[in-house]
Amino acid sequence: MSKQDFRKAMSKFATGITVVTSEFDNDIQGMTVNAFMSVSLDPQLITISLDSKTNFYKNADKIKRFGVSILREEQQEISMIFAKQTEKEYKDFTTLDGIPVIDNALSTLACTTVNTVEAGDHLLIIAEVDEIKLDEGKPILYYNSEYKRISDE
Repeated sequence: MSKQDFRKAMSKFATGITVVTSEFDNDIQGMTVNAFMSVSLDPQLITISLDSKTNFYKNADKIKRFGVSILREEQQEISMIFAKQTEKEYKDFTTLDGIPVIDNALSTLACTTVNTVEAGDHLLIIAEVDEIKLDEGKPILYYNSEYKRISDE
């Protein structure tokens, strides 16, 4: 199978969209991540997957703590900024347990890295969730390489 066929097959799995944030190199850094999942309830663990071409991957050794912001449907533009799909600067951060996160996200998590695993051209970061903040709303989704919204109809 080709890489393109594999990518197309994986695009058929609908996912939510997160922005992962941390502070390193004297600045708040962020990236859009849809390869995110819960791993364990006891302890409370999540995993994110970082492409080897990203700044986060290259600085993974510096990232001891990070935030995960699960985006709401009104935050598509924020996803596009951190996915480098649009040239805009984002500075509307808030903090959760001392970690920068996206303001008004559907849910935010403050996490501490507990393990990393090389997996092909990605790095899996397993982290313990230290703090969460929940809000109401609908998530923005990514399906078939496009942004989608949940419809009540």
